[in-house]
Amino acid sequence: MPGVAPIADAGLKGYETSTWHGVLAPSGTPREIVSRLNGEIVKILTQPNVREKLLEQGLQPVGGTSEQFGTFIQSEIAKWAKVVKASGAPAD
Repeated sequence: MPGVAPIADAGLKGYETSTWHGVLAPSGTPREIVSRLNGEIVKILTQPNVREKLLEQGLQPVGGTSEQFGTFIQSEIAKWAKVVKASGAPAD
């Protein structure tokens, strides 16, 4: 953002956060259905008009496998669990 100093300049070195969106299916959904949904979603994300609209909104469309997304979600859980623990916030 123009005119806004980076958070690191305020003394918070290593600060990083982002938002993300994804599509999840219930546990136990048949593999072939997960694969088909994933393939269709990846096709949609690569369509030029969809990609352009997402980029206009500041979003970075990323497609991948369900396994890659699962790994990403697990890394987010681990990252934010450390933040919550360090903050001392109660788990309600």
